[in-house]
Amino acid sequence: MSAHASFWEAVVAAVASLRSSKLRSFLTLLGIILATTTLIAVMSVIRGMDVYIADNVSNMGADGFRVRRIVMMQWDPKKFLEMQRRNPQLNREEFEFLRTHVTLTRELGIEASRLVDVHNGKEHAENIQLIGASANMELIGNFKADEGRFLNDVENRRRMPVAFIGKDVRDHLFLTGDPIGKHITVDGIPFEVVGVAKPKGSVFGQSQDNYVIVPAETYFKTWGARQGLGYDAMANDQEHLQAAQEEVRVLLRSFRHLRPKDDDTFSMVTSDSLLNFWNQLTGAIAATAIGVVSVFLVVGGVVIMNIMLAVVTERTHEIGIRKSVGARRQDILNQFLVESALLAASGGLMGVIVSVLVAVLVRSLTPVPMSIPVSAVAVGVTLSATVGLFFGIYPAHRAASLDPIEALRMEK
Repeated sequence: MSAHASFWEAVVAAVASLRSSKLRSFLTLLGIILATTTLIAVMSVIRGMDVYIADNVSNMGADGFRVRRIVMMQWDPKKFLEMQRRNPQLNREEFEFLRTHVTLTRELGIEASRLVDVHNGKEHAENIQLIGASANMELIGNFKADEGRFLNDVENRRRMPVAFIGKDVRDHLFLTGDPIGKHITVDGIPFEVVGVAKPKGSVFGQSQDNYVIVPAETYFKTWGARQGLGYDAMANDQEHLQAAQEEVRVLLRSFRHLRPKDDDTFSMVTSDSLLNFWNQLTGAIAATAIGVVSVFLVVGGVVIMNIMLAVVTERTHEIGIRKSVGARRQDILNQFLVESALLAASGGLMGVIVSVLVAVLVRSLTPVPMSIPVSAVAVGVTLSATVGLFFGIYPAHRAASLDPIEALRMEK
């Protein structure tokens, strides 16, 4: 019997086995289905979030960094309280000191924010993020105008009442007509709209387009500059990012008269640090998922082995007949190995189908992005088939070792 014929005979036998006892087959493959579904679902969430984080959350660019009073990459209540006590608010004086002394930073901007109510006649929107920003925040923060333009230096220096609004604010307050040149009131103060931003979408269901940006000096004049300030910077180029950060750190420590052994009383964050934190988080998620998947695979493999042992017992007479007409030991071994692998692979394919349905539901009903990578499907099916092959070795070896005379004595 040729290897090709033996393989296809094993395929036909595996399909017949699945069809003859659908409930038993489903229960047999349940562990494999759960393992494959879990593996692909986790890989899909991580893949989708990787793309999402890179495109939406980390908008500083490869050469950007931020200075904030407190940045917590990992929640530590004790450390947070310590930083609350130790870190003073950022202020305009030290920003001016930085702006006049930095040499490795091509852009240095300042911003502050608060929540406000915004009105346009009878239309109004609540809990809008008001941002006071220097004119170069257009470049640093990647704010692109969809209509009109961004704020400029002249408007900032003269503390003019002008505003650049996000798409959500435009949709709420200007149901019809062009908003450019129209006025909105922010906490009762009128501002002329000079531009509307291109939409940035949402992060975890939280809109990134629900804001109003006004000149920083206008903001400070109206709402003060005592708290909530932050500095945003861009290094001369990506190669000098670390050096630019270190320069800003040294200048800030000097301005605050910190001694060499003192800890920084401010926080700095870059796109890389955000992505590194995300990678650490997804690494922990992946490690946990691997543990769960391993348990499911072992359970599924043991069940498949037991079922295949039962199949060997059921087919003992058939094995005896095949051996008596010339089937080799290798032919019997291959048949049961292929059948076991295909049985497990079919469970993997069912897991793929389930994971695709889960991905569609999650994308439709929640803000969590899921993107099923082809590699996840390939890994899931291949891993399932490998588990079936591994746990099918003992039943296949037992079938191949049967004595044909003894096997023929067994009744069908």
